Amino acid sequence: MNGRSILLDEIGGRKAAALLEDGRLADLLIDPPDERPMPGAILRGVVDRQMKGQGGVFLRLPDGARAFLKQARGLRPGQGLLVQVTGYAEESKAVPVTPRFLFKSRYAILTPEAPGLNVSRAIRDEDARDRLLELLHDGMAGAPDGLGAILRSAAELADPESVAEDIAAQLALATAILAEPADGAPELFLDGPDAHALAWRDWPGPDELDDSAGCFAARGVLEAIDALAGPEALPGGGSVHVEPTRALTAVDVNTGSDSSPAAGLKANIAAARALPRLLRLRGLAGQVVVDFAPMPKKDRVALEQVMKAAFRADAVETTFVGWTPLGHAELTRKRERLPLTETLPR
Repeated sequence: MNGRSILLDEIGGRKAAALLEDGRLADLLIDPPDERPMPGAILRGVVDRQMKGQGGVFLRLPDGARAFLKQARGLRPGQGLLVQVTGYAEESKAVPVTPRFLFKSRYAILTPEAPGLNVSRAIRDEDARDRLLELLHDGMAGAPDGLGAILRSAAELADPESVAEDIAAQLALATAILAEPADGAPELFLDGPDAHALAWRDWPGPDELDDSAGCFAARGVLEAIDALAGPEALPGGGSVHVEPTRALTAVDVNTGSDSSPAAGLKANIAAARALPRLLRLRGLAGQVVVDFAPMPKKDRVALEQVMKAAFRADAVETTFVGWTPLGHAELTRKRERLPLTETLPR
């Protein structure tokens, strides 16, 4: 089927969501296999101890979990603090949190301690911007001091009543949580979104929504997931291999039978465009090292432009660091998801 389809199903008894674009798997979300704090959760933590040399403190969270906050100034042991989980903890490490949290929904983002009402810059139509800004002003009337809001691009084509209801719900939620006292025992105030809620929030505008039982198997999603264990075929006979290790993710680009410089550049450009999807589907982050196919150094600038453009369209923050002396491209990618190997049933 052409267009964008959102499929909601389960894998191993846990919620999962798949995004298909023209029938091809473009994104995948699976709930974690345990009860660890999920990104977006808002909790009260209690300062445990400072980490000298790291510029941060450990916090005690509910159920014995611990968090690390990259901030130490002005904090003392035993002090309570409201924080938001920013990502999944790496193995044996603390949960990353921030005291500057967001209330994010399908149409709006509410921003405590960042006043101001704005509309996404992706909405360029001036009439639409004016209409949405008026809607936002009406919806945020009576908001607590210092609470700002941004309407997301999905609001442009949405029903105004739905946008207004979304703003009202987020405002009520934010007002209630911001009124909670910082001091007290560790406590969870808001769960992070599960796979189904996250798909609804961050994958707007599907042409089809399929939540029928077994839709993953019926629509080829399970086969596509299995295929992620192998190489990705590229146009022209090349391939790209993605191999996660403990220290980094290694990516190898091959041209196939044609080893000419022209074939190398063609394969490298195709791999650069495919890389965001391949990393996203596998849930890979941290340091990424790409061994591109041999090509003249003069073509690196063009390849960098293609790669940067591809990652700009990806939701996960990724930075191109540079080229190593051996000619490998280095990237760093924010850790917002668990690796696919940790979420799939064993």
